[in-house]
Amino acid sequence: MTEQKVWLITGAGRGLGADIAKAALAAGHAVVATGRNPAKISAALGDHDHLMVVKLDVTSATDAAAAVEATVQHFGRIDVVVNNAGHFVAGIFEELSTEQVRLQLETLLFGPMNIARAVLPVMRRQRSGLLLTISSTAGIVGGAFCTAYAAAKFGLEGWMESLAPEVAPFGIQTLLVEPGFFRTELLSAASTSFAHIAIDDYAERTRQTVAAFASMNGQQGGDPAKLANALVTLAALPEPPTRFIAGADAMQAIEAKANALLAQVQAHRALSASLAHS
Repeated sequence: MTEQKVWLITGAGRGLGADIAKAALAAGHAVVATGRNPAKISAALGDHDHLMVVKLDVTSATDAAAAVEATVQHFGRIDVVVNNAGHFVAGIFEELSTEQVRLQLETLLFGPMNIARAVLPVMRRQRSGLLLTISSTAGIVGGAFCTAYAAAKFGLEGWMESLAPEVAPFGIQTLLVEPGFFRTELLSAASTSFAHIAIDDYAERTRQTVAAFASMNGQQGGDPAKLANALVTLAALPEPPTRFIAGADAMQAIEAKANALLAQVQAHRALSASLAHS
């Protein structure tokens, strides 16, 4: 039996969040499973002596504070927070409304910030804790049709990378996870919404991309249950990695991006070095 820790997981009613909750419970941990629909969470996870279900919309700072307070009242502490809740707003930038882009940022970026603001005072008092944040390969490598999603995930990466040294003196650790394509519900109709605006110049590309996403749904190569078990293993390490690249496709994409960045540094190295005051 692993030393029991208290996990608070967002978006735990389905997909990867539910798998992480199950893996943490199976490892002997206590879990606070949160989401907008508590009944859905209970149906997904069943009954367990060390499970508490809490309603939480991550875009609400009030909900975040209440969920953290309920967790501390029930279990006395919070050891691992998993920022997992999310959805996918897909589309060409010009075809996405401002409201759609804002919604994507509210959930994927400001949502985890709401959770962090609520939980960091608890972790500072404890002088311990782990913020485990589900990012994406799209947080490292941008791509067409992912402009809103990548903007939110790139922001998540920069925020967590900058937050890490701020909270490290208090014994608080951070772990960013960049999954590739896993067989979750992210590409399902329940989790993906498309652009509201139609522009003729993009029509054929949009049609092809929407069809491609539809064909990928349920066929992704990654196993979310295996990823969940891997995250429970990493969270138990005395020093978890600051990043975990999850899946062979993610490794390939991020290695290519790293090599491209190095090539861009080299391409105009002399010009760049010449810019200092003489």
